[in-house]
Amino acid sequence: MRVLLVGSGGREHALAWKIAQSPKLTKLFCAPGNAGIAEHAECVDISSDDIEGLLKFAIEQAIDLTVVGPEAPLVAGLYDQFNARGLKVFGPSAKMALLEGSKSFSKDVMSRFGVPTAAYEVFTNAKEAMQYTLETEMPIVIKADGLAAGKGVVICDTSEQAVSTLSKMMEQKVFGPAGNKVVIEKKIEGEELSILVLTDGETILPLASARDHKRAYDHDRGPNTGGMGAYSPSAQFDESMIGSIIDQTIRPVIDGLRKEGSPYRGVLYAGLMMTADGPYVLEYNCRFGDPETEVILPRLKTDLLPVLAEIADGKLCQKSLEWHEKACMTVVMASGGYPGSYQKGLSIHGIPAAKAIRDVVVFHAGTALNEKKEVVTSGGRVLAVTALGGNLRAAYDLAYQAIQHIHFEGGFFRRDIGRKAMEVLK
Repeated sequence: MRVLLVGSGGREHALAWKIAQSPKLTKLFCAPGNAGIAEHAECVDISSDDIEGLLKFAIEQAIDLTVVGPEAPLVAGLYDQFNARGLKVFGPSAKMALLEGSKSFSKDVMSRFGVPTAAYEVFTNAKEAMQYTLETEMPIVIKADGLAAGKGVVICDTSEQAVSTLSKMMEQKVFGPAGNKVVIEKKIEGEELSILVLTDGETILPLASARDHKRAYDHDRGPNTGGMGAYSPSAQFDESMIGSIIDQTIRPVIDGLRKEGSPYRGVLYAGLMMTADGPYVLEYNCRFGDPETEVILPRLKTDLLPVLAEIADGKLCQKSLEWHEKACMTVVMASGGYPGSYQKGLSIHGIPAAKAIRDVVVFHAGTALNEKKEVVTSGGRVLAVTALGGNLRAAYDLAYQAIQHIHFEGGFFRRDIGRKAMEVLK
C-alpha cells in the first residue's frame, strides 16, 4: 500500500513511526514532514495546506491512502477534493471537520444530540459579548470559534479579564478571523480526560485513554499551549468505564450525524471533564491529539494501517484493538518563549543518546535539517521524548532520564508530567 501522510509535527512522526511498521506498507511519503519523520518516510516539500499540490502528488504517485494529521487541511476540504477524484482519505469531510473548526457548530451538535456539555452562549458582536460577561457569574471560559492552533481558549476568573480577552479576540484579532465569533461557556470543575475513537460512521473503536498537560510551566501554571506532555493510560480513569463514557459523549454524535446523512469517518477526539455529575464534553477534535498520539500509539499492538484503510473505505471490519500493558509518557521539549515568539534554526544536541535508551522514542515535533544536514529547531514544540515503562513511575523515570541528554539554546520542558497521577496511584 502506497501511503501519503500529511503534516509535520510530533503527532505525524508518531503516525509515520507506527505506519512504517506495517507489513502492508510498500511506500510511505510525508508532506512536508520533518527531520525525524525522514527516518521513516520520503518527505516531499508540499505544505499541508496546499491541497491542490497534495492532490496532484497523490495522483502522480498512485497513492492508495492519504492520512491527514492536522485539522486545518480537513477543515479546508482536503477529503472532499480527494474523494471527488476517487482517492481514499482517512479523515472527515469539511462539513464534519467543523466539529473542530467551529466551536459554535460543535456545541450546537452536542446540544442537538443530548451530549452533556457546559451551558453556553454564542456572540458575533464584541460589545454584546462584553456586556454578557459583566452580567454573568464567574468563572467562565471564552473560546474563539475558529481554529487557533490550540490557543484560542481562555479561562476568565473576573469580568475585567473577560472583557480584555474579548477585546483581544474580537477587536484586536489576535487569532485572526477565528475570533470573529466566540463561544462563552460556564467553567466546569473536575478531572480532564482525553478519549479518542476510530469510526467509519457506525462502528466505534476506542483508543487507549490519555491525559494531556496544556499549561506551559510546572504545577499547571503559565499560558495554555498545544500540549507540554501526556501519559497513557489515564490514572484518573477506570478503563472499565470507557463504554459508558463513549455512550454518553461520542456515540450520540456518531449515530445522530449518520442518521442525518452526514456520517463522521476518521478519528474523533473528545476532550472531557469528569465531574461529580459524570463526563462533560469540553471540545471535539477531528484528528489525532497531540501529544496524546505520542503516548497512545506506542502502546498499540494492532497494525494501524489496515484499520485506517478500512475507515477510508467506509467499512470498519476490525472489531477490537490489542494494547501493551505498559504505561507510556511523553515530555515535550519546547523553544524558549513558546507559546509566544521563539527563535528557529537552533542546533539540537543529544537526540542519539536519548534514543539509545531502551523503550525510549524521540518524536520530532518542530525540527528541520539545515544545509549541513544537522537537526535544528523549526517550531515552538520541538521534541516529544517518549518512554514505555512497566508502570507510570517507570515511564516517568525513563522519559526524564532520556530528556536530560538533549540540549538546545533556550529549550525548556515541564518536570511534573504525570506527577499528580502518581500521587493518585499511591
